[in-house]
Amino acid sequence: MRAVGGVYTYVLNSGLPKILLDLVFLRASQINGCAYCIDSHSRDLQEEGVPVEKIMLLQAWREAGDFFSTKEKAALQWAEEVTRVSETHASDEAFAAVSAEFQPKEVSDLTIAIGLINLFNRLAISLRRPPGS
Repeated sequence: MRAVGGVYTYVLNSGLPKILLDLVFLRASQINGCAYCIDSHSRDLQEEGVPVEKIMLLQAWREAGDFFSTKEKAALQWAEEVTRVSETHASDEAFAAVSAEFQPKEVSDLTIAIGLINLFNRLAISLRRPPGS
């Protein structure tokens, strides 16, 4: 687990905004149905000053109008594509969108972050980690 913690520290120090990371973490957790992570990242976003309306609209970010920036939308689309990679194969369209908004290192770091939250989701679900614990 120490190695996983090291990757998490790397992601937090990558230069990607913490709010963006938490939006991506929350969206992947919603897709995976990880109650522990949904609870944790929703609370983190509230503590970071993100309006409750934005957090509530995350699941429908495509229809949420101006609640999400173009950069956030590209990151969320990429998070969905990578989280559902067996279905989407991380489409060229999504890769082009995220690459238009982020530098190559940022795309790499964002992809690492998405892979990491998917690992955390699987651990929390499999090990029966309840929300708030």
